[in-house]
Amino acid sequence: MQKIFLDTNIVIDFLGNREHFYESSAKILTLADKKKIKVFTSPTSIANAYYILSRHESSKIVLEKIRKFKLLCHISIMDDEVIEKAINSDFKDFEDSMQYFSAIATNCDIIITRNEKDFKNALIPVMNPESYLKILRK
Repeated sequence: MQKIFLDTNIVIDFLGNREHFYESSAKILTLADKKKIKVFTSPTSIANAYYILSRHESSKIVLEKIRKFKLLCHISIMDDEVIEKAINSDFKDFEDSMQYFSAIATNCDIIITRNEKDFKNALIPVMNPESYLKILRK
């Protein structure tokens, strides 16, 4: 079963019903619900999604959305080794670095992101949700 890692922006887009990636992210999570793929995200993504979305909605509503989301999406590994690798990496953005090494530690096959260039030197494929769904249709 393929393991997919969703970065923070995709998690926020999905939970906040935002941007044009909401629909494709929802389709990816439908595949997870049907047990066709296994979806992961980082604890950092969940925390950031809560922080950003709770500025616009009540905490209670956001926590309920996160609870439902976590039924479909596993939380990736974020241990000392992941943190050490992230700290010592060449990534420009620490959050991207944490997500990347979490995806690696969880043996994910693909990272799904809105900003593919943020992971330009990744050792695993990186694509946006729409591109990923196009590949699945082939």
